Amino acid sequence: MYAVIKTGGKQYRVASGEKIKVEQIAADVGQEIVIDQVLAVGDGSELKVGTPLVSGATVRATVLAHGLHEKVRIFKMRRRKHYQKHQGHRQLYTELEIGAIAI
Repeated sequence: MYAVIKTGGKQYRVASGEKIKVEQIAADVGQEIVIDQVLAVGDGSELKVGTPLVSGATVRATVLAHGLHEKVRIFKMRRRKHYQKHQGHRQLYTELEIGAIAI
Protein backbone atom coordinates (compact mmCIF):
# COMPACT_ATOMS: atom_id res chain seq x y z
CA MET A 1 0.00 0.00 0.00
CA TYR A 2 1.28 3.48 -0.82
CA ALA A 3 0.11 7.05 -0.35
CA VAL A 4 0.84 10.47 -1.81
CA ILE A 5 1.24 13.00 0.99
CA LYS A 6 1.74 16.75 1.04
CA THR A 7 4.10 18.36 3.54
CA GLY A 8 6.30 21.43 3.37
CA GLY A 9 4.79 22.52 0.05
CA LYS A 10 5.94 19.34 -1.69
CA GLN A 11 4.35 16.00 -2.53
CA TYR A 12 5.88 12.63 -1.68
CA ARG A 13 4.94 9.07 -2.67
CA VAL A 14 5.47 6.95 0.45
CA ALA A 15 5.03 3.35 1.48
CA SER A 16 5.21 1.69 4.89
CA GLY A 17 8.79 1.27 6.14
CA GLU A 18 10.35 3.93 3.87
CA LYS A 19 12.62 6.72 5.10
CA ILE A 20 12.19 10.18 3.56
CA LYS A 21 13.67 13.65 4.11
CA VAL A 22 11.08 16.45 4.22
CA GLU A 23 11.17 20.16 5.07
CA GLN A 24 11.80 20.70 8.77
CA ILE A 25 8.92 19.77 11.09
CA ALA A 26 8.73 21.05 14.67
CA ALA A 27 8.81 17.70 16.45
CA ASP A 28 11.26 15.92 18.75
CA VAL A 29 13.39 12.97 17.66
CA GLY A 30 11.53 9.73 18.36
CA GLN A 31 8.12 11.42 18.39
CA GLU A 32 5.34 9.93 16.25
CA ILE A 33 3.48 12.40 14.02
CA VAL A 34 0.30 12.03 12.00
CA ILE A 35 0.15 13.45 8.48
CA ASP A 36 -3.46 14.04 7.46
CA GLN A 37 -2.86 15.77 4.13
CA VAL A 38 -3.15 12.62 2.00
CA LEU A 39 -3.79 13.30 -1.70
CA ALA A 40 -4.08 9.68 -2.92
CA VAL A 41 -3.98 6.13 -1.57
CA GLY A 42 -3.17 3.13 -3.74
CA ASP A 43 -3.15 -0.61 -3.21
CA GLY A 44 -2.15 -2.69 -6.22
CA SER A 45 -4.41 -1.80 -9.12
CA GLU A 46 -6.85 0.16 -6.93
CA LEU A 47 -6.27 3.92 -6.48
CA LYS A 48 -8.33 6.33 -4.40
CA VAL A 49 -7.74 9.98 -5.34
CA GLY A 50 -8.99 12.81 -3.15
CA THR A 51 -10.57 16.10 -4.17
CA PRO A 52 -8.11 17.49 -3.04
CA LEU A 53 -7.64 15.26 0.05
CA VAL A 54 -8.78 11.70 0.76
CA SER A 55 -11.22 12.02 3.66
CA GLY A 56 -10.26 10.04 6.74
CA ALA A 57 -6.87 8.93 5.40
CA THR A 58 -3.81 9.41 7.62
CA VAL A 59 -0.15 8.44 7.54
CA ARG A 60 1.77 7.82 10.76
CA ALA A 61 5.50 8.59 10.78
CA THR A 62 8.30 8.61 13.34
CA VAL A 63 10.89 11.39 13.45
CA LEU A 64 14.37 9.86 13.09
CA ALA A 65 16.62 12.93 12.88
CA HIS A 66 16.96 16.61 12.04
CA GLY A 67 19.78 17.91 9.89
CA LEU A 68 21.09 20.06 7.06
CA HIS A 69 21.19 19.15 3.36
CA GLU A 70 24.39 19.62 1.40
CA LYS A 71 25.41 23.17 0.60
CA VAL A 72 24.02 24.78 -2.55
CA ARG A 73 26.54 27.27 -3.93
CA ILE A 74 25.21 30.47 -5.50
CA PHE A 75 27.43 32.59 -7.75
CA LYS A 76 26.30 35.82 -9.36
CA MET A 77 28.38 37.81 -11.82
CA ARG A 78 27.99 40.78 -14.14
CA ARG A 79 30.42 40.70 -17.00
CA ARG A 80 32.70 43.71 -17.48
CA LYS A 81 31.36 45.37 -14.27
CA HIS A 82 33.75 43.80 -11.73
CA TYR A 83 30.79 42.41 -9.76
CA GLN A 84 30.92 38.94 -8.24
CA LYS A 85 28.88 37.59 -5.36
CA HIS A 86 29.38 34.22 -3.66
CA GLN A 87 26.69 32.78 -1.43
CA GLY A 88 25.77 29.42 0.04
CA HIS A 89 22.65 27.85 1.52
CA ARG A 90 21.96 24.70 3.55
CA GLN A 91 18.29 23.76 3.89
CA LEU A 92 17.00 22.23 7.13
CA TYR A 93 15.31 18.83 6.92
CA THR A 94 13.57 16.24 9.07
CA GLU A 95 14.06 12.55 8.36
CA LEU A 96 10.90 10.47 8.79
CA GLU A 97 10.24 6.75 8.84
CA ILE A 98 6.78 5.97 7.49
CA GLY A 99 4.71 3.68 9.67
CA ALA A 100 1.08 2.77 9.05
CA ILE A 101 -1.11 4.11 6.27
CA ALA A 102 -4.76 4.20 7.33
CA ILE A 103 -7.79 4.90 5.14
